[in-house]
Amino acid sequence: MRSERFLIRDRTLVRDEWTLVDAARDGRRDGALPAGQVIVPLALWQAERALLEAVYLERGRPLGVWLEPQHDPAVLAPDVRRLALIAVNFPKFADGRGYSTAALLRTRYGFTGELRAVGDVLRDQLYYLSRVGFNAFALRADKDLNDALQALDDFSEAYQGAADQPLPLFRRRQVMVPA
Repeated sequence: MRSERFLIRDRTLVRDEWTLVDAARDGRRDGALPAGQVIVPLALWQAERALLEAVYLERGRPLGVWLEPQHDPAVLAPDVRRLALIAVNFPKFADGRGYSTAALLRTRYGFTGELRAVGDVLRDQLYYLSRVGFNAFALRADKDLNDALQALDDFSEAYQGAADQPLPLFRRRQVMVPA
């Protein structure tokens, strides 16, 4: 029986209903996947795509894929409308490649589903992660989710345009101030 896990999704604390499958770590070499909603590594998605599509997508069951920092998000471009969730792993908090991955998934490839930051995700990163398109955050087990949730409101306004607000502040001010 798995212990109950929570995460931040759309600025709310929610129960995590997804299982992150790590075939190498979990010894899953027989193709068996846990029941329920699963997030599979990109390598498993690529190797067993037909099976995963038949078991999950064709039956209307949600499926997620997780990317490592070195993965090019372009490989998921044809699938973004079918996947319910894409998780981007941050193996170290100082590895910022996931920011670019998220921005590309949202702005270039049009992914509209849950974009989840997983791994070594810290409170101080949440605001910036949300700016590039992440809407869900699975923090390390030793971090306080309630405190982290407040980080999303650390700044009241952003000057630059980003995935969450394409117009820079000076363009938004022009709209707000009558000529």
